[in-house]
Amino acid sequence: MRNLPPFQLLIDEHGAAVHRFLIATIGTGEADDCYQETFLAALRAYPALRDASNLRGWLLTIAHRKAIDAARARARRPMPVAEPGDLSDAAEPDPVPAGGELWSLVAALPCKQRAALALRFIGDCAYAEIASAMQTSPEAARRSVHEGLRRLRQEARR
Repeated sequence: MRNLPPFQLLIDEHGAAVHRFLIATIGTGEADDCYQETFLAALRAYPALRDASNLRGWLLTIAHRKAIDAARARARRPMPVAEPGDLSDAAEPDPVPAGGELWSLVAALPCKQRAALALRFIGDCAYAEIASAMQTSPEAARRSVHEGLRRLRQEARR
């Protein structure tokens, strides 16, 4: 028999970790919307949940999928551009909140490495949880974290 806590308790316990993960993964501009989408999807699926042993990992898996959906939607949206005469002065929009050079380096990482680093260092997840959230093996999750850190170190030295 399932022993599910009340859904509000789930939000209270894991909501901050999910929000931090989303901010690190897709930025502050879309994190709030993805946060709401994550918990709406979780609420819909909660009554049918069979295994309550890792609710945090379950929520982070949903959040990871919502972040991927948001990134795909962002790529499909038309971007406003300047008039042709003003193109030389146009700056590329920055998807990362002002927070220092490190966040711009993190934002430049490939999606898989950025998500793995966010889960590891912001969500404080073990590699097994990262693997579950990203639907990969623990070894691949460890490798994504390693590659992301290596790339950040390389970029920081430049």
